[in-house]
Amino acid sequence: MRLSIIIPVLDEAAGMERHLAALAPLRARGHEVIVVDGGSRDATVALSRPHADRVTIASRGRALQMNAGAAQARGEVLLFLHADTSLPDGADEIIAASIGTGDRDWGRFDVRITGRHPLLAMVALLMNLRSRWTGIATGDQALFVRREVFARAGGFPAIALMEDIALSATLKRIGPPVCLRACVVTSGRRWEKHGVVRTIAHMWRLRLAYFLGADPDRLARRYRPHES
Repeated sequence: MRLSIIIPVLDEAAGMERHLAALAPLRARGHEVIVVDGGSRDATVALSRPHADRVTIASRGRALQMNAGAAQARGEVLLFLHADTSLPDGADEIIAASIGTGDRDWGRFDVRITGRHPLLAMVALLMNLRSRWTGIATGDQALFVRREVFARAGGFPAIALMEDIALSATLKRIGPPVCLRACVVTSGRRWEKHGVVRTIAHMWRLRLAYFLGADPDRLARRYRPHES
């Protein structure tokens, strides 16, 4: 079961080589890495080329970038990975065991958040519990899906925010997710930079507004100060 690991990036030069180097064992086992740049003004693209199977340029926006990467993918399973998130060892074997047989076609990992603030562990715990209860995956949890099922779902909707939640809701109608207990590790920089409690409250306000029908483009403008 070949993976296509799709990484949407924007101005990630500081950690790009380290992040891609961690994926070298997966590439050595025949999986592919596709980096999709949204118009970086730093050296992200140049630093990515030696460590990825393909580096492509797309319009800015995670949904558009991830769809562009999916269009070029050759693997049976698409794995969408943030630039500040690391996979567990043997992620390919874990995924193959979870959706290789039976009727499960998509899923996500649990997440662990690195950082100094003591509340980050609680944030991760609540994210994982909420996701397991609702069947909704967020981008921090490294969503994976069979390529043909991703196409049947129509890919990520071309919205500026909440694209992961919208796709999860569509995939849930096709079948339930696999909620893996193996953890991806993601950076807590956003929470620590803007304040953990403040960021949690901000994200919950945005998510509630989205579920109540708010325009994702307007929500994205409110989210942008918290995304770096």
